[in-house]
Amino acid sequence: MLDTVDENLEAPVVTTARAPRKRRVALLVIIGLAIIAIILIASLTRPGEPPAETAPTAPGTQQPPAADQNTPPTVPDLSRRIDGDVTALGPVNAPVVLIEYADYRCPYCGIFTQETLPKIVAEYVDSGQVRVEWRDIPIFGEDSFNAAAAARAAGAQGLFWEYNHAVYAHQGDSRKDLPRATLIELARQVGVADLAAFEASLTDPEILGAVAADAQEAQAIGVQSTPSFLVGQTPVMGAQPIEAFRQVIDAELARVSE
Repeated sequence: MLDTVDENLEAPVVTTARAPRKRRVALLVIIGLAIIAIILIASLTRPGEPPAETAPTAPGTQQPPAADQNTPPTVPDLSRRIDGDVTALGPVNAPVVLIEYADYRCPYCGIFTQETLPKIVAEYVDSGQVRVEWRDIPIFGEDSFNAAAAARAAGAQGLFWEYNHAVYAHQGDSRKDLPRATLIELARQVGVADLAAFEASLTDPEILGAVAADAQEAQAIGVQSTPSFLVGQTPVMGAQPIEAFRQVIDAELARVSE
């Protein structure tokens, strides 16, 4: 969000000695975050070995993770429930939170986004039963990290999910490169009004830090493939069909209502 400026206020006096110092500090912050991003990408991706993807499974061919109500949860509650979070769908007080860990260059993440997510939204999110929270896990290199930052930059102008869907539509069933020019063009296509602000946000320390924080969270809980999900406290791996998600969501709704 851009800060508003009161034109009636007297412009602050900036000395020639202090201005370059501020610019150097800002540059060092950006460089530091970039180094963190590189380390995260390197730690999530083994040299010469692409990260594993969980292929989508035809309906009825795989049992979803058992939501045994007698088994203690093995993962902590990682839902954030932040009011006004542009990377989330649904009410903050929804009984169940579905967390998606995904990469913008992952074809199977695109399958989930285009085929399964709309059904979850229609059946559970719109009725207030489920909240969807996005997490970035850029495991396919620098372009993945930059795309994650771009989606958040679009989100700063109220278009996170529109941009999210546009990237996956652009990718199709392949893992295309996502250079800066493509990221800007996608922003134009989804209606980002201030493209100059969008471009500036691509290196915004707060946005880069948010992407890095998501990646660290995913790494901390052992996410190794995309897409991965936590439905309440039940893990789901891969772009499973809606039937698998229904079974887990319904079990979680029953569990929290007890």
